[in-house]
Amino acid sequence: MGELAADAPDGMGSLVQRLFDAKDDGLPYLTHRQETVTREELRERVAKQAAVFAGYGIGPGSTVGLRTPPSFTQVEVLLALWRLGAQVMLFDFRLKPAEVAALCASCRPQFMVSAGSNVRAAFGFRPEYEVATECRRTGGPATTGHRLVQFSSGSTGRPKVIGRTPRSLAAEVERFAAIPGMPGEGDRLLLLSSTAHSFGLIAGLLHSLAAGVSVVFAPRVSARDILATAVDHRITALFGVPMHYELLAAAIDAPELPELRVAVSGGELMPPEVAARFTERYGVPVGESYGTTETGVVAMDASGALRPSVGRAAPGVVLREHRGELDVVLEESPYLFDSGGTQYADGWLHTRDRATVDGAGAVRVHGRADSLVVIGGLKVDLTEVESVLREHPAVEQAVLVHEDVTEAYVALAAGAVPPSPEELLRWCRERLADYKLPRVIRLLEALPRTSNGKLVRQAAALQAAVAGGA
Repeated sequence: MGELAADAPDGMGSLVQRLFDAKDDGLPYLTHRQETVTREELRERVAKQAAVFAGYGIGPGSTVGLRTPPSFTQVEVLLALWRLGAQVMLFDFRLKPAEVAALCASCRPQFMVSAGSNVRAAFGFRPEYEVATECRRTGGPATTGHRLVQFSSGSTGRPKVIGRTPRSLAAEVERFAAIPGMPGEGDRLLLLSSTAHSFGLIAGLLHSLAAGVSVVFAPRVSARDILATAVDHRITALFGVPMHYELLAAAIDAPELPELRVAVSGGELMPPEVAARFTERYGVPVGESYGTTETGVVAMDASGALRPSVGRAAPGVVLREHRGELDVVLEESPYLFDSGGTQYADGWLHTRDRATVDGAGAVRVHGRADSLVVIGGLKVDLTEVESVLREHPAVEQAVLVHEDVTEAYVALAAGAVPPSPEELLRWCRERLADYKLPRVIRLLEALPRTSNGKLVRQAAALQAAVAGGA
């Protein structure tokens, strides 16, 4: 596996071939319940899918939107399109049609590959889907060497269009392979992270293919189903987002997981109290993987020993703390269709995350730079207020937004006696300076999240959730 990055400066086809050739074909790769697909079986499925897509005229430089739920089919189709040299625009299947249409208007794919009409009725993970291929006359071929196109989460603004080259993807697989504690050959990884987003796709699927890891999927995102899957398949590794660890930490009558050795959270910073509860329950520290869609993994500590830092820079990553924020070196702008604004300049990707780097190189992320607001001439970190609200015994999660005034949106813990907004305000007043207090506190049963599980931080979406009685 040590030659992936060096040998794949060009097409995705050669990279896909090397991912398959890295380990013995007989090893299991994808598992759901009692169904397992070996590497050899997947190789055959990919070849058949590629022949079908070639019949539609898809080839090197074709632009293809892919919108399928997490499934064996999603993996087959993605690898088949890459094998043909297509540029794949990866849409999260949970996006609404209007959101997909808006993205397609700027990206102009020549083809759309989507799961059938039964997707909306589907509940939980299904291994197989029928796919439909639509030819779009208004689309255009790729004008760059990027072969993976993704979209920013949209939690704080309009999505950015982000491209990755075969070389950058190969290099990231190499980085994960060099990080201590990552799953290796013979490991069984329970993958809860979205395979439409960077950590789940690259750390979960591509690295596992290269490393000989068996990837296991749970039938539903519930503590009962996740834990039953973990027991049945004797999982040794777990990848997810904080929401998953919250579920598992709160599970009733949770079983022992004696073979679990590594658990990693990626995609959103893990609240320390959630990591502590999970570790107390299952005896495994929760590691952290920090990265961006633009850069891939930036820093990682699979052991969880360096918490509250997110670990040291991944091998080959050059970063700096600049004006209180974290910057990462990139050879070229990852942004397509002029969607990046000023976030990339002079060879540096400005993550817009506030961070410090200590003398040993450990990176500690303190939240988004745009979580800082000025009220009455004084700077207020909205994440600090969120943290105080989460400490209330009846509060599960909190999000603050600031436009004309600071508003807090609070989700209550299951079974808790609902506090009044006035009680929560008193709680904050006892712990925060008056200028930091939210002017309005709104209670919700659950806070809205983006398609990859991140909390939404747009005032309009939160207000709509209140109006809709979410």
